[in-house]
Parts: sequence; C-alpha cells; structure tokens
Amino acid sequence: MKKLDRELLAQKLEERMAADFAESKVGGASLYVAQDGECLYHNHFGLMDVTEGEPISDNTIYRLASMTKPITAVAAMILVERGLLRMEDYVDTYLPDFTDMDIARLENDEIRIVGKAKTRLTILHLLTHTSGIGSGMLGIAQDKLMTAETKQTLDNCIDFYAKSALAFEPFTAEAYSGVAAFSVFVKIAEMVSGMDYETFLKKNIFEPCGMKDTGFIPTEEQWSRFVGMHAREEEKSVRKEMKAGCVFSGYPCTNFLGGAGLFSTLPDYVRFAEMLRRGGEIDGNRIISEASVRYIGTPRIPENLMGPRMRWGLAVRVIVGEHVMPLGCFGWSGAYGTHFWVDPDNRIVAVYMKNCTYDGGAGCRTGNNFEKDIYACLEDTAE
Repeated sequence: MKKLDRELLAQKLEERMAADFAESKVGGASLYVAQDGECLYHNHFGLMDVTEGEPISDNTIYRLASMTKPITAVAAMILVERGLLRMEDYVDTYLPDFTDMDIARLENDEIRIVGKAKTRLTILHLLTHTSGIGSGMLGIAQDKLMTAETKQTLDNCIDFYAKSALAFEPFTAEAYSGVAAFSVFVKIAEMVSGMDYETFLKKNIFEPCGMKDTGFIPTEEQWSRFVGMHAREEEKSVRKEMKAGCVFSGYPCTNFLGGAGLFSTLPDYVRFAEMLRRGGEIDGNRIISEASVRYIGTPRIPENLMGPRMRWGLAVRVIVGEHVMPLGCFGWSGAYGTHFWVDPDNRIVAVYMKNCTYDGGAGCRTGNNFEKDIYACLEDTAE
C-alpha cells in the first residue's frame, strides 16, 4: 500500500475547485477521500441554490443518478446469498414476456427488426450492460417512445421493455443501459424478496449501513435539502429547474429505478463505499460477504466485449489495464456528476458529489480530475 500525502492532497483538490468555480464549471460539490479508514480530506464547496442560499454541507442531498447502480449490485448479492436467485437465472423464468425477444437496428433514425435473439436473457446480463435492453443508441430511441404515463410505474415500464427489441444478441456485445435493464432486475428483486425495492434497500442496506438520508421517495424535509441543479449558460452558473416529484429525469420517484433513482448525502455514500472497502461489513453489521464484494469488483465480461483498460464487474467498472488509477479499482459515476471508487490495494475510498446538467457521467471532467489529483499524491514508498 502506498500512502497519500494529506497536505498535497488538500492543496491539489482545493486548487482544482478554485479554478472550477472561477470558470463557473462547478456550482457546488462535496469531496471525501480516506485511506485505510482514516479521513484525509472532507470538504464542501458552493451554495445550496448554486448562486445563493446556505452553504453546502454534510446535510446536502444529491441526486445519485447512475451511482444508484452499485447499490443495486449489493442488493443483487444479498438475494444471491439468501438463495433467492442466481446470476445465471433466466429473466423469462420470472417474467415470461421476455421470451422470444426481437433484435433491432437503428437505421436513419428508424427502428428496424433484424431477427430473433437466440440467447436467453440472464440476471447477469441485466447487471453488466450485456442484455441489449435499453442499450446504446437504440435504447435512447426507444426511450423517446415512452410516454409520461408509461414512466409512472415500474410495471408500465416492464411491459414497455418486454415489447421492445434488444440492441444485440445478449452477451455478444456491451452497451450501456441507463435505466431499462436495471428496472427489469428491480421487478425480479421485488418478486423474490416479497417486498417493494425501497423497503428492501432500507432494511438490508441503508439502515444497517447508517445511511439515514438515502432513498427513492424524499420526505418534505429532505426535498428542502436537495442541492440546486447547476447549469452553465454564457459561461455563468445558473440553476436548472427539475421536474417536480422526480429525482431522476422524468421518472416519478415512486417508480423505483434500480439504475438511477436514488438520492443521498456525502456521508451516507461514504459509508456505503467504506462498507465495500471493508469487505461487506461496517460498524459490526455484515451487509454482504467478502466473496460477494470480490464478485462485484471482478470483471464479469470478456475483454473482447469492452477492451483492455476497464470492464464491467457487477454494475461497476473495474480498472484492468493502463489507467490513472491502479488495477483493481472499482466504482461508478452518475449522469449529474457524482463519482466514487474503491481502491482495494491502497485501501482508498473517494467520493465526489455534485449535481449538474452538462458535465456528468462516466469520464466527466470533474471525475477524471478527481482521480488524477488523488493519485498524484501517492507517496512512492510502499509499506
């Protein structure tokens, strides 16, 4: 394990934030870095309402967007450990409407059916972006066909996805599924657990992890603590109004999106990340086994589907080749700019929280810079 230089870390992170604010590239953010359980950096920047209001703090609530997905991965492993499902289980065993799926191509903005899938969808496909459900450009085109009424409930969405075509033969390609594949998993999780997904997460992850401000449906008091959504117009910071009653996009918060719907605070998500770093346990509460954490953080798809630098574990990216981060780091990001990872070898946990409309998702500028700045502070001498 190499040690992080605490003073250099603070210097680099604060210089970066000062530059981002000077150029109105960030409206507010919360940062946390720890090594071997010791907090080395914990700070907040900006105001709750982008340009006015109270300062951002540990009580500030962020929209996680796709940083919901790693939590869903843990939920999946809880169900596996309890014998309620297996990664190899076929989706159509639980949801018969997903039998005999079409495959389509997007040609000149038209969806054209090109054949039938020969491979039965599995739960592993759903959680590794290899199912073809709601994937890539075809998935974006299909999403535009969803009405506001369809998005109202999980069941409506599942019916829509079952009637939609796959983007490719399952497990022969990889393309990101922002919402659809994970919603199909949520439906199966509710079926086998006998409870709605939010209740399952609260009982099995949020409460034992001490995550008191994480969920799908905010209380009135929690809504008052949501950070303003930052946008940048004419090189100035402005607040972007979000659709009422929605934590992610146009989906009501009562539709439990396993891929994008959760909200959380910096301290809550740090506890989740630390639980993963500690092998599935925190404060004496065992959430999942060490073997399940390794399963999540180990590549689940072959190199030819994704390339030599990073591959999907279970709903997380895993660093497998040349990268600013060491091999074996795993984590994920959100469309509104949230970002986190766990570095098992150096025992690092890093969480970056912001909400903006133009610089989010995997590979966003702030996420990349956060990685670079942290790993520029590792001392050369290993233990």
